[in-house]
This record gives sequence, structure tokens and C-alpha cells, in this order.
Amino acid sequence: MSESIEKAVKAICQGCGNDRTRLMDIVEAVQAKFGCVSAEAMDAIAAAVGAHRVEVAGVVSFYAFLSSRPTGKVVIRLCDDIVDRMHGADRVARAFCQELGIAMGETTADGAVTLEHAPCIGLCDQAPAALINDVPVTHLSSDAARQIARDLKQGVKPAALVRELGDGKNADPLVRAMVSNNLRKAGDVVFGEMAPGAAIGKALAMSSAEVIRDIKTARLRGRGGAGFPTGLKWEFTRGADGDTKYVLCNADEGEPGTFKDRVILTERADMMFEGMTIAGYAIGAAEGILYLRAEYAYLRPYLEKVLADRRTAGLLGKNICGRNCFDFDIRIQMGAGAYICGEETALISSCEGLRGDPKNRPPFPAQKGYLGCPTTVNNVETFCCVCRILENGPGWFAQQGSSGSPGTKVLSVSGDCLRPGVYEVPFGTTLNELLAMVGAEDAAAVQVGGPSGQMVGPKDFARKICYDDLATGGSIVVFNGSRDVLDVAEYYMDFFIEESCGYCTPCRVGNVLLKQGLAKVRAGRATPADLDALRQLGETVKAASRCGLGQTSPNPVLTTLANFRAAYEARLTEAADGLQPTFDIQAALAASKDIQGRASVVYPA
Repeated sequence: MSESIEKAVKAICQGCGNDRTRLMDIVEAVQAKFGCVSAEAMDAIAAAVGAHRVEVAGVVSFYAFLSSRPTGKVVIRLCDDIVDRMHGADRVARAFCQELGIAMGETTADGAVTLEHAPCIGLCDQAPAALINDVPVTHLSSDAARQIARDLKQGVKPAALVRELGDGKNADPLVRAMVSNNLRKAGDVVFGEMAPGAAIGKALAMSSAEVIRDIKTARLRGRGGAGFPTGLKWEFTRGADGDTKYVLCNADEGEPGTFKDRVILTERADMMFEGMTIAGYAIGAAEGILYLRAEYAYLRPYLEKVLADRRTAGLLGKNICGRNCFDFDIRIQMGAGAYICGEETALISSCEGLRGDPKNRPPFPAQKGYLGCPTTVNNVETFCCVCRILENGPGWFAQQGSSGSPGTKVLSVSGDCLRPGVYEVPFGTTLNELLAMVGAEDAAAVQVGGPSGQMVGPKDFARKICYDDLATGGSIVVFNGSRDVLDVAEYYMDFFIEESCGYCTPCRVGNVLLKQGLAKVRAGRATPADLDALRQLGETVKAASRCGLGQTSPNPVLTTLANFRAAYEARLTEAADGLQPTFDIQAALAASKDIQGRASVVYPA
């Protein structure tokens, strides 16, 4: 083993207390220093933290932002989600490839630049976009891509590519991002003004049981999409056996088309951290973790400063607000590029220094979560709502929205519309009203809730955005009449196949079969019976999968089948003999034809 690598790795491990549960921090630091986590680095890490080598290798191989092979000093991750494709990401990719002289997934000969695709990076409102190391670059064009490639080849640092700063805190010296908030509509809840400490002061004047009572009275439901009652989750966690409890904030919004948390983290970090602190008081926890997706690493220095300022102000740390009985602090845990970690048990696994594999339930996190202790996991928007409920009272909160869904919902809107961005609207707002707000003049289909949600057509545009009708974690993608909904569905199935953890067969195999069936329809080789088979397969994958990913991954097929059946039926063909060929012999012979330099002749039976 190289002495320099061994020494550096030992120092990194010691900096994390040689703690096996801090493995994510360790491998990310090694990756940052050496451009990869090599085999010898894995050996050194395993020895230092008392883990098996295979455990370290398992973590490195699981996350997209980690690599066991050397990458360039600069890594360009070009977003390849459906919205970026609609806005010309393919042209941008070709420009990068031509200027750098490499294909996607390759590194330049001098080891300077690696070019690769990435799924949604939280910038759909300013697509096409890319991450260059941790620096977000927005509104890319072919010309811009060529200039960036030239600059990088000349040694320009990624940070120097930012020549114009975005609005709000994006211009903060600790952020310095060209990202725009695109906050088109600010509501009274999440984006209302609140002085730091206003909510925690009121919470500490109450008992923890009274705090939970107020959250239950407000009927706050988790803003991640599933809508589980927040007060009930906290009550379960507080009542669970165990003296040590944890609060986790899920800031891993990886659902394609979702970027609302990016804006909340930028502009309302104080409110989010205060909500976490209130949760700590309510459930009896002394430690909180913000799980921040790797794509938002550029926000980390600013978020660490917000935490430091709250400690200085007595709003975090020991004896919060002078209360001798309440200590609570928060640390930031970085993700490393894994959609599955948006699922709460997979997120917990990642925080524990493991692969982001979902855990079996029961037990639920409220009984046995992080490090085996009772844990509450809520998302960024939910903790902001908690603050406003404590500040203004549960009645103020409950009077907003609809009867079954109190409060507001922050939405990320992108796609074919004039005003993409972030909208905070009352629950009960119809899809038609939202489409008018965003300037979607030719909407033919809307993906509500991201790929794991549902694709709806004009007949459903009068439906309401709320838990009892169109439930969404926040993603709204608009498609006009020029888009092919089956093309969109096939892209989303590709996404789920790539992001599946691979643990259970229904998800690992079923999603591939769904994509193959969809491709068969698009190729004009399917019969009506194939559509029934697709539906049955999708329902089987939903019912038999282990976690939320597999339980929702068939939705791109199932919801387009239900709401856009004509698009499927238009591609069906019936052979005269009632049989439909499923094997394309000419395609199968293509390679041999290239080798022989002549066409193959196939005689009919």
C-alpha cells in the first residue's frame, strides 16, 4: 500500500473518530482528496474503522457520486432528466463531447475532466443544467458548453465559471451560485417571514406533550407525499422505549422535477432548523441530522454558518433559550447520489454509514430507527410548517387549505410552461388554477408527484391538489401536445431501473419487464392482450415490492395506461393470422451483417 495514501486515509478516519457509522463522511473525503476510493484506500478505511473490506466496497459501489476508479479533477454531471431533454440537453451533451474529445462516461486523456450524465439535479426550472464538481451551472446552450469545456481545459476552476449570481441567498458569499430561486408565489406558511427563535420560545413555554397536541390539532401531515400525520409520528416516537432518540430531516429530494427544497434550504434554513429543534424538544431527542443530497453540496457552507449562528444565539446546543433541561444540536450528513435514499429507512441506512438499502418494516423508525433508536423522519417543508404552527397557533394553520388537507403546499413546476418555478399555494387549489398561474397554455398532460405519482390529462385538470385527490410531494411537470406520453413513461421507467437498489426481485426484474413491454408497444408489435399483461405486471410489482420505490415505480405505465389509453391503442397492430411477431430477426442479424458486409436473406416459412 502506498504510504501517502495510507497516511492520508488514516488521518481522515481519525478526523471522524474512526467511527464505523461515519463511513459516508470518510469515503466522501477520500474521494474528494484522491478522485476515487481505490482498492488500497478501502483496505486502509476498513482497518481503521473495524469494518470488513466488502462493507466499504459496498458503500462505494452503491452511490453515484463515489467511484473506485480515478475520475477527472473536474467532473461534469450533465442533467439528463426529461425536462432537460425537452430543453436541449442532447445538444449540450454533443457540444461537451466534441469540445472535450470524449464520449459520455469518459475522462480526458490528461485526467483533467470526466463527463457523465446525472438524473435530476434539482434545477428543472432552469434547464439544461449541470453540476461541475459542486458548482451548479444553469441555462446551458451548445455555445456555453463549448466555452466551459475550453475554459476547463485551460485550467479555469469550476467556481470561476460563475460570472453572474442568482437572487436572494444565492448571492451570499458562502453560496455564490448562479442559481435563481424562481419563487413565483410565496405563501404565508413556508415563505412567510419569521424571526429566529419566535417559534422555539413558544414551544419551550409548553410541555412536550402540549407541543405534540398543537401539531395534532393543526392536522399537519408530512409534506413528502405520503401525508402521514406529523403529530402522530412524534407521539409514537416519544412513547417508544429507549432513552436516546433522534430527529432526521430528509433533504434528499431526488424525485425528477422536484426542486422546492432547494429554495427552502436557500431562503428558509433558519425556519427549517428551528422546526427540527422543536421536534427534538417534543420527542425528547438531543441530536438531529440534516441529510443533504449531494447535488446541493454548494449550500453546505451556508447551512453550516446558519447552524453556527444559531448556536451563538443560544437557539442550538446546550441549554437552549436558557433552559437547563433542553440540549439539542444538529449535524449535516451528506448524501452521495442515490434516489432511494429519499425513502426514510434507506436514508437512515445511509446516515449509519451503510449502503442506502431500505430496511424491513416493522419495526418502523419511530420504534427502531437511526442506530436502533426511536427516530422521527420528516422533510424540509414539514419542519417549516411546524415552526409556523408554534408561532401562530394551530387554528391559524388549520384555517388555510382544504378541510382534509390544512395549510399550504410548496410546488416545483417545470416543463412546457412560461413561468417555471416554485409556488406555495393553499391545498385545494385546482390543477387548472395552477396551470393558469404558471402559463401552461397548451397543457396536454401533467405529471403530478414526479415519476412515482400520476400522469393526468385535461379531463382531470379540475381536480384539486390535496391528500384526498391529487397528492404530491411537490413535483409538477407540464407536457404540451407535442410530447409523446409513452416516451415520457419509458424515460421514467429507465430512471427507476437505474435507481432501484436491486434488493427485491419484483422491483429489480419487474421494472425491466415493464420497460420492455412499453418498448414493444412503441415499436408497434403489441396486441390488446399485451396491454392487459402490462397492467397486471405493474400491479404485481406494486403489491410485491419491498419498499416505496418498487411500490410506486410502475406508476408511469399504469397511470398512462389508465389516463392515455388511446396513445397505447394507436400503436397496436393486429396481424392477419392473429399472431404478432415478438422477435425482430433483422435486428438480431445486424451485427453479423456488419461483419460479413452483406445483407442476410430471410425466407418466409
